[in-house]
Amino acid sequence: MKYKILCSDLDGTLLSTKSDVSKNAIEQIGKIKNNTKIILVSARMPSGMRYIQDDLGIVNQPIICYNGALVLSGNKELISVFIPIDILNSIYELCADLEADLGLYFNNEWYVPQTSLRVEKETKYTKSTPVFQDTKQTLQNWKERKIGAHKIMLMCTKTSADTLMPILQAKLGEALNLYRSNDTLIEIAPKSVSKLSAIKLLMANHESLEDIIAFGDNYNDIEMLENVGFGVAVANARDEVKAISNYITLENTEDGVAHYIANNLVN
Repeated sequence: MKYKILCSDLDGTLLSTKSDVSKNAIEQIGKIKNNTKIILVSARMPSGMRYIQDDLGIVNQPIICYNGALVLSGNKELISVFIPIDILNSIYELCADLEADLGLYFNNEWYVPQTSLRVEKETKYTKSTPVFQDTKQTLQNWKERKIGAHKIMLMCTKTSADTLMPILQAKLGEALNLYRSNDTLIEIAPKSVSKLSAIKLLMANHESLEDIIAFGDNYNDIEMLENVGFGVAVANARDEVKAISNYITLENTEDGVAHYIANNLVN
């Protein structure tokens, strides 16, 4: 079947390294992009996605950032849903006596209270630069600006993450999507949005979910992969992701997305 739209996650999926798309992926997407919409769907901030769009030659397409909390077409905001300041203050208070720094994201802004190995990795891999500022000051500034967070990245120790996760679920689980991306990272997004909800809002009247093929690797990709016409997991994906996918391609480090495109989508 020919798909009208291809949606792909970035980290662990389309990207064959921690930060860049391969020449092979550029080549294979180049063969289909004139007849297929290529939409990047990620937890990343806009600046961490724009350079990939540029490399792929698809800057004319919208991007889905922060797992669906922010959708941009060029400089135009199509969707913007953020976590309100009262909830941000609650999270800040819950973290006060624990080893946990808040990475706060709004549109193309990223604030952290101090540098760390995690911050340095994020800077390197996403080619984005944070503002170093006391979290309390950031929250006060945001209150005055009447804005909130498109995403929070809680940078913890394993012990503090083990402690925080059940507390956050119990106190704020009805308002937030809480996603533990590894032993020391908890990613937080608004409950009302997802990759799938953003994709639905981008679809034209003549397009349906059956017209979409999507690629992913992690828990936040499951809903997207389950509901589109054809969901493809990379071989390095979580077992739960592979279990619900229609097909399993090669690992991201072996250019799994490009391999699938070359063998199944290129005429």
